[in-house]
Amino acid sequence: MNRFKLIYAILFLFVGLALLYIYFSINTTTKNIDTNLEKLYIKEAQEHAKNINLEIQKYIKHDLYSELKQDPKTIQAIQSMLSSQITSAYKYIYILRRDNKGSYRYLIDGSHTDKGEFNQRLNVDKKTWNEVYNTKKEKLFKHDETLDKLWITYLYPITINQQVQGILAMDFSTTLPYTIKETIQPISHMFLAIFLAIIVLILILFYQTLLTLKTKKESITDQLTNVYNRIFLRDFLHKLNPEKYAILIIDIDHFKIINDTYGHKVGDIVLQKVVNKIKHAIRESDVVVRYGGEEFLIFIKRDKNNTQECALKLADRINKIIDSTPFEIDDLKLHVTVSIGVNRFPEHFKTISSAIKYADEMLYIAKRSGRNKIIFESTQSLKDTNLDIEEIKDAIDTNRLFCEYQAIVEVSTKKIIKYEALVRIRNIDGTIIYPNRFLDIIFNTNLYNDMTKQVMEQVFKTIDTKNIHLSVNINFSDILNDSIYTIIIQELQSNTKLATFLTIELLEYELLENISIMKERLEKIKSFGVSIALDDFGSGYANYIIFEALPIDIIKIDGSLIKEIDKKETSKKITKSIQILAQELNIKTVAEFIHSESVYKVIQELGISYGQGFYLGKPSPHIKTN
Repeated sequence: MNRFKLIYAILFLFVGLALLYIYFSINTTTKNIDTNLEKLYIKEAQEHAKNINLEIQKYIKHDLYSELKQDPKTIQAIQSMLSSQITSAYKYIYILRRDNKGSYRYLIDGSHTDKGEFNQRLNVDKKTWNEVYNTKKEKLFKHDETLDKLWITYLYPITINQQVQGILAMDFSTTLPYTIKETIQPISHMFLAIFLAIIVLILILFYQTLLTLKTKKESITDQLTNVYNRIFLRDFLHKLNPEKYAILIIDIDHFKIINDTYGHKVGDIVLQKVVNKIKHAIRESDVVVRYGGEEFLIFIKRDKNNTQECALKLADRINKIIDSTPFEIDDLKLHVTVSIGVNRFPEHFKTISSAIKYADEMLYIAKRSGRNKIIFESTQSLKDTNLDIEEIKDAIDTNRLFCEYQAIVEVSTKKIIKYEALVRIRNIDGTIIYPNRFLDIIFNTNLYNDMTKQVMEQVFKTIDTKNIHLSVNINFSDILNDSIYTIIIQELQSNTKLATFLTIELLEYELLENISIMKERLEKIKSFGVSIALDDFGSGYANYIIFEALPIDIIKIDGSLIKEIDKKETSKKITKSIQILAQELNIKTVAEFIHSESVYKVIQELGISYGQGFYLGKPSPHIKTN
């Protein structure tokens, strides 16, 4: 229907323009006829006027007025000559002079009717007549159409002895121009009326088209967030070329809690603010669809220069934009995060529905893994595929081993007191490889020793350049391993001034053996000023005797207890018991996996000293100080 309306509009416009062209052509033709008639009559009048002037000069030698006044026969002769010029075209021919007062009076009138008497005054347009007198040049002027049968008056200066002594006037009386104009004018008006009618029709069609487009837009747009809805999605998927897009599914973390805690009005504002941030992050070529209550489906137009990474960059940008700034709603300040599932290659799936489902599966993994994460297919396909020894060796040899740093903050003030260094490998393609894919492979090998040495060197370099406290993870078995222990001691001896800025976090997932050797070596490490923390306490072999056996300064409570502490009373009670124990032993506590404001508030309530988690800061290669 819209296509036919467009065709009709173009047709009407074309016909209207054609009629407008005809209208202006008729007017132009009328003007051309008028102009050509003027030229024809003027040329004829010029010839008559010149001849009359020459004849007058035969009768008059010096002064036209005085000689005519003295000789009535001369008046009669010239008048007879003028009368002979009267035709159907020339109705009036006469000569006027200008007296001393500037008035114009008859000298001779050759007209057959309405004759003027000698020296009789005649009211004329003095400005026009004076111009002829003063310039000695001929002139013509048109009469008003209301003046009966007069069209043009032609004025010619009568000169004797180089002086203008009178003006010859010739009135053209033809009605032909007016007849032509009166004949053509109705036709011209008719074309103009038709043209205006067509324009009105086009405007009506245009208005109807706008209304149709507005109605259609409203039907395919989500009224709350002003992005596309599922009605649009159905049509879009029929036209979608999977090779040109990547797919993102975004879910607002813990949105139900926001709705239940603050009400649906606040929830709606959160949805609108999230959409605004998404729009700010993506490009005009990308398409956003509200896929569910708090889920948004985004089709990312692939970048020709970097088709594989474009979607991930945009996903990361969206995640950071939303995570970086709290949402201020009335007196509330909400920290909102999103989880994102990515399918970079929809064309690998049989149907577009399967491609969307895969992105949804990636979203599920992101939410299950703690939320506020981006999961994409290559991450998952490689998640359970470990690097081989040669790949890890190449990464260490080519300095692709690096650390990301996650903030540890004082719970009461949210002030950053230190960072935890987390080892990573940067793959050749730029992606980040996490420890679960390479640590176990090189454990108890020389490569593990080399990696430990590099990590310790990077940690001390960062302490030195940033002047901050850092924590680094070490296994119990690493302390008992002579080679690893030697590397640690050597690094401490090389950096004695920086050792007090270091905390070694012992991973408590192994059965503790050789306690006496462990205690001796830890005390040696502590002698440099290093703090000792017990990591992941509560997740593995929570042997309380360890506090009597080893010099522990800090307990890090495992995230499995913390992540649902705001929902599970059991987790809260266990964590509270650990906090009471730590207070009795004068040991500081750190709560891991603080991922939301509600969890953070429970941690504050329990009096835990420090906190760590995505709510407080995600791991990053860059360190942000207070």
